[in-house]
Amino acid sequence: MKNKQKSSYAQAGVDIDEMMKSLDSAKNMIEMTAIKGVLSHIGSFGGLFQSPGKDYVLVASTDGVGTKLNVAIKAKIHSTVGQDIVNHCVNDILVQGARPLFFLDYLGTSKLKSGTFNEILSGICKACKENKCALLGGETAEMPGLYPQGEYDLVGTIIGAAPKKEIITGSAIRPGDTIIGLASTGLHTNGYSLARKIIFERAGLKINDRFPGTKRSVADVLLAVHKSYLHPVMALMRKVKITGLAHITGGGFYDNIPRVLPDNTTAAIKLGTWKMPEVFDFLQKTGRVDRDEMYRVFNMGIGMVMFVRAKDAARAMSILKTADAKPSIIGIARRGKKHVVLEN
Repeated sequence: MKNKQKSSYAQAGVDIDEMMKSLDSAKNMIEMTAIKGVLSHIGSFGGLFQSPGKDYVLVASTDGVGTKLNVAIKAKIHSTVGQDIVNHCVNDILVQGARPLFFLDYLGTSKLKSGTFNEILSGICKACKENKCALLGGETAEMPGLYPQGEYDLVGTIIGAAPKKEIITGSAIRPGDTIIGLASTGLHTNGYSLARKIIFERAGLKINDRFPGTKRSVADVLLAVHKSYLHPVMALMRKVKITGLAHITGGGFYDNIPRVLPDNTTAAIKLGTWKMPEVFDFLQKTGRVDRDEMYRVFNMGIGMVMFVRAKDAARAMSILKTADAKPSIIGIARRGKKHVVLEN
């Protein structure tokens, strides 16, 4: 005899009522991120934003937080990853001189928990406000059977704009240009698969243990928010010509800096010219990681690399220090093969 019991979405593991309740409770928080240009409200099928003008070029990027989410889940701290995804995306379009206009998020999970959802969203909204970027919409998907119980994925898409005449491509970089590095807050959002293996498996540390060489917990060190460089870079752009910018994310120095180098130009990086957070030294020594591998996986304490004319370097450093960007002169552009060379 066939089972005549009625089926429902909730029985299948998807609670639409809970999802709508969570979204309703977050509307005020989201609307606080609205900026000039927003033409629609949360709940529309598509977000509407006024084009900034015909002389502007739109710049777009999509990225995710990656396995840093495993640390957030382990620590039961979810507000920082919301900031991470916004700031990461802001930096990605900033390298081309673009200001952010609006942001869209994707949260996929096995089971939506309103507390976790609100923590993540509060972080997204906080970073959007700090970057003067509207949270225009997004997708929250509850998919039991696809995501493991208790886990989630967080992805973001950002749209920004830059005046067509002011787009930064790196083509203006010349041999002799000074390379300035802006300090990172830690790992940012890259290299966590290797970092977690070293910290939790090889070193046997627990999430609430004190991180060696610091007064902070493992959770605090690993969940340090990915820094946005929007305000210091924009402050500098108004007064100094920036010939190139590189966001140091997945691929580290070796893969990211060459993306903006012209042909026949080498970026010579002088090691020891900036203060490196303790986490990198610990990872290298405990994991017995080769130096080149460290600079290919991690940002090594530098989250953004910029190129300026040598004559502008001192002024650029002064402006960046005033903007609390913690800048360091870390190298020089030279004629040669298009790559990065590390020098002692």
